[in-house]
Amino acid sequence: MDVKDFNYELPEELIAQDPLEDRSASRLMILDKETGEIRHKVFRDITEELRPGDCLVINNTKVIPARLFGVKEGTGASIEILLLKRRENNIWETLARPGKKAKPGTVLSFGDGLLKGTVVDVAEEGNRLIQFSYEGIFEEILDRLGQMPLPPYITHPLKDKNRYQTVYAKYDGSAAAPTAGLHFTEALLEQIRAKGVEIASVTLHVGLGTFRPVKVEKIEEHHMHSEFYRIEQEEAEKINRARETGHRVIAVGTTSCRTLESAADENGHLEAGSGWTDIFIYPGYRFKCVDALITNFHLPQSTLVMLVSALAGREHILAAYEEAVRERYRFFSFGDAMLIQ
Repeated sequence: MDVKDFNYELPEELIAQDPLEDRSASRLMILDKETGEIRHKVFRDITEELRPGDCLVINNTKVIPARLFGVKEGTGASIEILLLKRRENNIWETLARPGKKAKPGTVLSFGDGLLKGTVVDVAEEGNRLIQFSYEGIFEEILDRLGQMPLPPYITHPLKDKNRYQTVYAKYDGSAAAPTAGLHFTEALLEQIRAKGVEIASVTLHVGLGTFRPVKVEKIEEHHMHSEFYRIEQEEAEKINRARETGHRVIAVGTTSCRTLESAADENGHLEAGSGWTDIFIYPGYRFKCVDALITNFHLPQSTLVMLVSALAGREHILAAYEEAVRERYRFFSFGDAMLIQ
């Protein structure tokens, strides 16, 4: 399957640069995955599409302010670090710009020495392993010095850090937000519960591989990044109960979807646990657990467009995206939403 099969034309002005003041005021496209039929609503009206007994699965990861600006000790040369993955002994896998200034042995200083890092190794794809030293609590220092790692297509500064977090964000660890969840408010979640819909939480810490372009022509040759996930026993039971009673499992976002499909056995049954997943879902994949998906509109030729195409069919997805462009939907992280059911 060719990567160009997942291309579409997107006018640049449709890339949402700022979040809406009201999270739930985004537009919502509803796509019937069997027929390709399209309907248009506002996101807060998603309650009308949910049924008692459905299980809505959210990703409760929390984005860390993973973007650090510092200097190279000795020369004072500026350097930017993006924290990607926590290892042991205060070592993080990072993306360093410019990388040539971050050779093993280089000492970096952030916040006038409040945080220091030593480059200890070069990992795959040129990522740097940096061991940090500091006094106090790392997360507090990061909150003080770091910036939210917004995707490269967002050029406006973020006025409120919390608008790049879901209202249910709980566990630190992501380098990018699970953006389908940004549309939910506490009030909307209460309405959903009141309707008899079960809400289950999983955790998948989103890496920047989400934004990496597919560089091979044949998508089968693409190697996915790995991300850490966890499913607690109580949450697995909620999801299994929905399936066993004939109700739908609706993933909020591609991250929740990938977590469920990684952890499910061939019959769609989930076991509690944690691990790393590099699952790559593209057309031809048979879904084991997920029946429906709430998601945003994704970049052309991206693994995420391939995932939604696996669920709804490539032709249906490309037709829906063409209609979204015609109807002036807002695209990508701060954009509008789609329910595939």
